[in-house]
Amino acid sequence: MSVEIVVVAGLHVVDKRRWEKKMTKLRVKWVKSAIGYSKDQKATIRALGLRKLQQTVEHEDNPALRGMIRKVNHLVKIEEVVS
Repeated sequence: MSVEIVVVAGLHVVDKRRWEKKMTKLRVKWVKSAIGYSKDQKATIRALGLRKLQQTVEHEDNPALRGMIRKVNHLVKIEEVVS
């Protein structure tokens, strides 16, 4: 299995497969309070970078982020952003 390496603007070496996936971002909005839910779900909300209700953050799409979102999908709203 060969991996093609791409030099971007002469500064960074990036794996081409990862470069193609970086075009998709997920916009995560916290829409329901975590009061009454377990500590691990509250910690997941914090790990997503959400501090206040109705706050929106954008993250690069990756499997780890998808797992975090799946854990608290009843508390957040997800929107895919292609840039």
